Amino acid sequence: MTPAQTGSHGHAIDVLIIGGGMITHDLLLPCIYHLQRQGVVNAIDICALNSSPLKALRDSKMIQQAFPGQSFTPHPGFDTPESENHPDLYLECLKTMKPRQAVVVAMPDPLHYPVVKAALEHYQHVLCVKPLVLKYDHAVEIEAIAREKGLFVGVEYHKRFDRRALLAKRHYAEGHFGEFIIGEAKMIEPYYYRLSNFQNWFTCENTDPFVYVGCHYVDLVCFITGLRPVAVSVNGIKGTFPNGKVGYFWANGRVIFENGAILSVTDGLGYPDDGAGSNEQCLEMFCEGNGKTGLIKHDDQFRGVTHSYLEGIGCAGSIHNFVSPDFFQLVPWHGPGYEPIGYGYDSVANIIGRIHAIENAVAKLPEADALEMRRRMIREIDEKGIIATPANSNVNELVTEAARMSILRDGDMVNIVYDSHPHVEPRHA
Repeated sequence: MTPAQTGSHGHAIDVLIIGGGMITHDLLLPCIYHLQRQGVVNAIDICALNSSPLKALRDSKMIQQAFPGQSFTPHPGFDTPESENHPDLYLECLKTMKPRQAVVVAMPDPLHYPVVKAALEHYQHVLCVKPLVLKYDHAVEIEAIAREKGLFVGVEYHKRFDRRALLAKRHYAEGHFGEFIIGEAKMIEPYYYRLSNFQNWFTCENTDPFVYVGCHYVDLVCFITGLRPVAVSVNGIKGTFPNGKVGYFWANGRVIFENGAILSVTDGLGYPDDGAGSNEQCLEMFCEGNGKTGLIKHDDQFRGVTHSYLEGIGCAGSIHNFVSPDFFQLVPWHGPGYEPIGYGYDSVANIIGRIHAIENAVAKLPEADALEMRRRMIREIDEKGIIATPANSNVNELVTEAARMSILRDGDMVNIVYDSHPHVEPRHA
């Protein structure tokens, strides 16, 4: 398929995806391919450490069926030996991009900070998978760089686009639930994650299940209620990956909010591969009202649809499946192949769509006027608070920083201090 140059949506933007792993295959590339069909995206390049994941993306039966005739430019090339690693190749890709296009950062968590900074230094807008970075000061630094250059950074907390979450946010703001007081969340990812590239980076010194997936639900509670977390405690259970490296396979965290509310969060890499769901995830929030209580309850792993196939085609090849149409699915549509639906697609499309809208709005303006227009449009996105940005969601980095400090101190409570320089500190030094 020839990349779209223009369309009903205006001038298309180029996209560079840095990282060719699971999230690129399962969500990002399908979404961006569909945006290319719509004339929002022009050329697509993907940069990975080596050629192996790029070949897997090219040869994916799912992607070929859904997006016939579409392709991307690989870095390194498909013919490059898989044994050759190119850790700095993304920098060369950034150097060749036209300014003010879109860079999608889909790297392991510890690499987000240098890669996002490099994209901004090369005058590129950014979509980054969650969490943005692991330290609050890094989030503030990224916000400042982006603001100075008039660049948009969107963090892909896709649960914000779940219609259930948006509905809960509206009703909470209107006082229909009362005030959040106690709750619990759970996200257990599949066992087979332990057999993937996770074993090369998901180690104790780098991250843990609370930071990696628990952040979704902490962000979601903040998104729904507007409350700020003030303390975090996380305990982890270690395990050994097949390659011998040690990581936290399970974690339980307790987040205390400024009104005294408590959220318990349980996470792990251990949902059975033969299980009916692709994972286990849910959120339950109890609220105090005037003489009564309110409740928000989302059973996110089961949305009322069950399939039993002749052969195993689920995420890990299971036959009986809880099928959710809500996060991400590929379905028939009026065009070729299949189209992506769900809040995962909505999240990616909104972030890339904002980048596209910003650049089309300033296309004919003098540079000084264009810079001011970009900054104004980005401020409006920050203030609206639907898309997570460094300006409106950096509390997540405080939670992440506190969680990492806590889990490495065997669950000690870590306070989040909101002063002139927000920071985290152990409750008991």
